[in-house]
Amino acid sequence: MSIPKDPIMLLSYVNTQLRDFYPTLEDMCNSLDINQSELVEKLREVSYEYNKDLNKFI
Repeated sequence: MSIPKDPIMLLSYVNTQLRDFYPTLEDMCNSLDINQSELVEKLREVSYEYNKDLNKFI
């Protein structure tokens, strides 16, 4: 599975996946074979953090 490289496109993609298909970030990363820590760090670089309660990056 190829995910967007651009951080803003990645943000949109990830939040859509979380909203529509996955109850947690961990579930999404496991299902799509994405390194969770790398994903979190990439989005942190553009000032987005995962909010567990909302299940999205804000």
